[in-house]
Amino acid sequence: MITGELKNRIDSLWNIFAAGGLVNPLDVIEQVTYLMFIHDLDDSDNLRAKESAMLGLPYKSIFAGEVEIGERRIDGQQLKWSVFRDFPAGRMYTVMQEWVFPFIKTLHGDKNSAYSKYMDDAIFKLPTPLVLSKVVDCLDDIYTQMAQVQGTDIRGDVYEYLLSKISQSGRNGQFRTPRHIIRMMVELMQPGPDDVICDPACGTSGFLVTAAEYLKETHKQEIFFDRRKKDHYMNHMFHGYDMDRTMLRIGAMNMMTHGIENPYIEYRDSLSDQNPDKDAYSLILANPPFKGSLDADTVAPDLLRVCKTKKTELLFLALFLRMLRTGGRCACIVPDGVLFGSSTAHKAIRTELVENNRLEAVISMPSGVFKPYAGVSTGVLVFTKTGHGGTDSVWFYDMQADGFSLDDKRTPVTENDIPDIVARFRDLAGEKDRQRTGKSFLVPKAEIVKNGYDLSINKYKKTEYVPVEYPPTSQILAELRELEAEISKGLEELEGMV
Repeated sequence: MITGELKNRIDSLWNIFAAGGLVNPLDVIEQVTYLMFIHDLDDSDNLRAKESAMLGLPYKSIFAGEVEIGERRIDGQQLKWSVFRDFPAGRMYTVMQEWVFPFIKTLHGDKNSAYSKYMDDAIFKLPTPLVLSKVVDCLDDIYTQMAQVQGTDIRGDVYEYLLSKISQSGRNGQFRTPRHIIRMMVELMQPGPDDVICDPACGTSGFLVTAAEYLKETHKQEIFFDRRKKDHYMNHMFHGYDMDRTMLRIGAMNMMTHGIENPYIEYRDSLSDQNPDKDAYSLILANPPFKGSLDADTVAPDLLRVCKTKKTELLFLALFLRMLRTGGRCACIVPDGVLFGSSTAHKAIRTELVENNRLEAVISMPSGVFKPYAGVSTGVLVFTKTGHGGTDSVWFYDMQADGFSLDDKRTPVTENDIPDIVARFRDLAGEKDRQRTGKSFLVPKAEIVKNGYDLSINKYKKTEYVPVEYPPTSQILAELRELEAEISKGLEELEGMV
């Protein structure tokens, strides 16, 4: 989470741009993104060099030796953030404009790569050396502060806060998923080195980055030492789509700075008939938009056959089923209304999940999870595409705490159900005898069908009533008489004082 002091630093950064005459919010966001990418490029290059040294692998720095830019050859070390930030303002501006920016635009050799597509039209817009110098100093301060907060994604946090400042956050249902919720979903799905992973509403690629980091932690030997699996990991595993080019640019940069050389990040309206993906992915991780404009005429007809509606959250569920290959798995966030909505479309998509595929889990999350950007109540659905049923029972979990307070401040607290959720999901056999008065339990498919495919946890959870014993009436009356006597005595003493 962004602290108050860090918010002040970002506000100062915004003010520097405004004072320099750069007032278009999207221009500010893009320029900040480019500069963060240049900063991260230096950091990630150093990190990968250290990792390679530890693993005994050869590694050549992208800044090593001389670098060819246009018709000139220059010392690559001058392109590193840690080097040029100490240059005088005039020289720094020249290096950035004439060397660093052209260098990052041509960094990836594959002209069809996600990086090349979204950096090709990048323009350096900072107006003066003084503005650049102030911005670089301010960003250094931001990174110093963020380094003190473990597990924070600086690119996503800064972008999120900038959007919130211009009242854009959530306008089209685009608010960032908290990183610890993403991590929980990734750990529930346990991606493997042969998976093909997709997020059809990827934003800043948070799900894809977290999945990549999980694979690094759990399958390092396979993805770094098996040539075929390494090629799959770097070039074919990760796919993301979005309709916002700024989001795509940030998403592509985010993936590359986390070591994924060629993620497939594309501009695409996933719900439209222009999306050809069918039976393509083994794992989908997503938090699709819950609202926003939808052109009903462009929605793919096969999605409308599953559930005829204009609600994006229902159409995305139908889309996930189409995009997954048989046996493919999905963990996605949905608003609570999807779980119990009574419309024909709501019932149709729930029926599809339960009857024609294998619905495995419904995790109910508290409404404060997305604060301060949204107060909507949400849940996580986990299912496997089978095409021929397979739901025997559904696991429900009532999450009551996620490690942060559920108000707008979202400060860390000790209560956290996430480790328990992951542990219990990985041992569903141990859930069979669990009573419905607890946080989690299994519900047989027949009972869900009987309840009209309602998936709200309150439909099945039993409240445990603890009997309370009160003292007899005579004792209560005696205590009241004693209190009355004390009050009367006190009043008499007050009257004597007057």
